[in-house]
Amino acid sequence: MRCPYCQSEDTQVKDSRPAEDGAVIRRRRVCPDCGGRFTTFERVQLRDLTVVKKSGRKVAFDRDKLMRSVEIALRKRQVDPERVERAVSGIVRQLESSGEPEVSSDEIGRLVMDALKGIDDIAYIRFASVYRNFREARDFHDVIDEITAGDVIPEPIKDE
Repeated sequence: MRCPYCQSEDTQVKDSRPAEDGAVIRRRRVCPDCGGRFTTFERVQLRDLTVVKKSGRKVAFDRDKLMRSVEIALRKRQVDPERVERAVSGIVRQLESSGEPEVSSDEIGRLVMDALKGIDDIAYIRFASVYRNFREARDFHDVIDEITAGDVIPEPIKDE
């Protein structure tokens, strides 16, 4: 593993332990060249996934991008980082377990909406405003009504 500080390729593992209920191995590493310490995580990847965007363009699935999207929705909300990690891992597991090598960006958005609904209502509304392409205040009112009524999440608003 390359050192993120000095780019040396000769780093040493100082400690390994299971994380996320045994689904991940957390490794503490040290660089003998610069003395820098850092943590890496090792996860099982069942298959390579490709995301099909609304435009039809295909890109490789990026777990870190998914995590950033969820973290943006949860910004300044008091949510345990472990809970967020479990939610993202659950979404990735669902995508990998589907058996399909390609997944639509809409499907990923729907899974994130499902996860956020169980974590934090404000984050859910924030994500919904982007995912569903809100155009006016009434759209926010409608999603708040869904939360209070416990309705099923409708499909995103399509551009005409």
